[in-house]
Amino acid sequence: MTVILASSSPRRKELLSKAVTTFDILPADIDETVGQNEMPLAYVERMGEEKAMCIAKNHPTDIVIGCDTTVVLGNEIMGKPKDDEDAYRMLEKLSGTTHQVLTSVYIKTPTEAFKKTEEVNVVFYDLSPSDINAYLATGEHRDKAGAYGIQGQGALFVKEILGDYFSIVGFPIGYVNQVMKKIL
Repeated sequence: MTVILASSSPRRKELLSKAVTTFDILPADIDETVGQNEMPLAYVERMGEEKAMCIAKNHPTDIVIGCDTTVVLGNEIMGKPKDDEDAYRMLEKLSGTTHQVLTSVYIKTPTEAFKKTEEVNVVFYDLSPSDINAYLATGEHRDKAGAYGIQGQGALFVKEILGDYFSIVGFPIGYVNQVMKKIL
């Protein structure tokens, strides 16, 4: 049985390597459009499951791990920014607020599935336009939910975290490790 990570995220790859010595990476190519009137929790759980199942259908005897992470303010899902202007808009909205980072993990084995969704509260300092522009100049915001990466320069915006740091990074490694100990 091979473990397959259905993600191309270097952060997820790095974290999974702490729990599993060998695994394959097969990114899931799915439509990540938010459904009409879809709530954030339902969306992130659907994405994690769809990513895992997309790969599992061609690898039914393997263990497939699908994940999704999104940033939520109120009920607004802040996915990956379309461009720098969209990233600026997101960071401006997150400035001085408490928002949630939702990460869902779905682990599909040949005989069962394990799933968990973590919700972490993240408190941001007030950000000035120059703070936001300096961050955007790093390029770190690209391909990041909510337009920031907490493991990089985005950490400078964070006043407080209430919950699992690794879920904010995009991979609740403690939970994944517990599941892997059961099934491997």
